[in-house]
Amino acid sequence: MKPEKVKLFIVDDDPMFIIKLAHEFHLHSDFTIETFPTAELCIEALSHKPDVIILDYQLDSVDKSAMDGLAALEIIKKIHPGIQVVLLSASEETVKKAVEEMKDDIFEAAVKNKTAFASLQNIIASIFNHKKTSKEVALIYGDDNIPFLLSIKSV
Repeated sequence: MKPEKVKLFIVDDDPMFIIKLAHEFHLHSDFTIETFPTAELCIEALSHKPDVIILDYQLDSVDKSAMDGLAALEIIKKIHPGIQVVLLSASEETVKKAVEEMKDDIFEAAVKNKTAFASLQNIIASIFNHKKTSKEVALIYGDDNIPFLLSIKSV
């Protein structure tokens, strides 16, 4: 039996960035990819159960009244707390701030630049290594100990 493909949502209001990123993931990975120009459309599609959501921090270039990434993140986590979210921003300062302030809600943050795809590819690999470790810990120590054991940072 063939394993299910990883389902990836990409939410960004820059159509060229979405096309480029989706193309790179199709070339280098075996993912099922859905793209959304707004957070509202992404939230409507959460029933498709993505494994990972790449979510732009600013989502107002097309519609100034559109929900931003932070508001979307809050809703996503209320509906499906287990979905891993990677926040994207064109600003390195925003990425640093997001990691500090939202470390419990996002898995990681990345900067939209020439190396964004490589960064995202590494982050997604980390997400699945983390999930694999969680399952192994659950088998050995039981589900109740996962949050404690995974919160211990390696030196």
